[in-house]
Amino acid sequence: MNTVTRLGGFALGLAAVFGAAYGIGRVVDPAAPAAQSGHDGGAVHTSGPTTHDEVTDRVPGGLLVSDRGYTLVPVAAPAGEFAFRVGGPDGRPVTRYDVAHDRRMHLIVARRDLSGFRHVHPDLAPDGTWRVDTPLAGPGQWRAFADFTPTGGEPLILGVDVTVPGELTERPLPAPASSTTVDGYTVTLAGTPQPGRTSPLTLTVSRDGRPVTDLEPYLGAYGHLVALRRGDLAYLHVHPDGTPGDGRTRPGPQVTFLAEVPSAGSYRLYLDFRHGGRVHTAEFTVVADAAATGGPTPGGPSSTGGAEHGTPGHGHN
Repeated sequence: MNTVTRLGGFALGLAAVFGAAYGIGRVVDPAAPAAQSGHDGGAVHTSGPTTHDEVTDRVPGGLLVSDRGYTLVPVAAPAGEFAFRVGGPDGRPVTRYDVAHDRRMHLIVARRDLSGFRHVHPDLAPDGTWRVDTPLAGPGQWRAFADFTPTGGEPLILGVDVTVPGELTERPLPAPASSTTVDGYTVTLAGTPQPGRTSPLTLTVSRDGRPVTDLEPYLGAYGHLVALRRGDLAYLHVHPDGTPGDGRTRPGPQVTFLAEVPSAGSYRLYLDFRHGGRVHTAEFTVVADAAATGGPTPGGPSSTGGAEHGTPGHGHN
């Protein structure tokens, strides 16, 4: 049954944690719930001191507000705008970034119940502030992920919670399914992620019963896939198998990704693909270790929870 709650006050994450994060190097965001391995949102519990390498191996992307000396810091912005900076190891805002997937910064936001998703690309000001029209569509607890590579550094994904006030109706996670529709397109999924190993996930795009064979490149590929783990919203940026122009990768109807999930549990997949000059987002629920928990299989029932493009909370720019 849906639960209605009222959220009050606009809180950009946990300000006290942000201030303390500088100089620590790595801070696990306390807003991300931990769970025993093997359950949804399963982070592994450890005891005693941990080394830099141990933390790197254990913590998936997006669960840290501060990592390797870099810290995600939301800043005040006018109504209708979202702004943030990335503080560097020297305590100053980072102003130089490498291009990755055709952009210097990818900002992904998702509601905590995974019912809202946006993938946007903010603009960088000379002072190191990133600004974009707010991607937070409606009340709720949102997780904002900054996916970037600082010049001279390693790729990073930092995450922070953002609260949008108002009356919120919690939505259950849609059941796993092998097919969904968006903007008149049908997208089917073949493959199931397996914990601790690389698994191929193939998504096939069709329209009006016909395969789409002229997908357009988007962010350096024929598709862009993000996976979020239910519970703590661990972020997985899944890599496509092949790139446009490599002599072997066709522009549809199939797009294959190589995914490695850190634990068993439920995940929400968000596929962005471009066709007809527009970017569309197809969504799926999958369960890692499907043999034990019953995930989607090819030819299974159509999803009733796939996001129709244009539904509040789903989109990109």
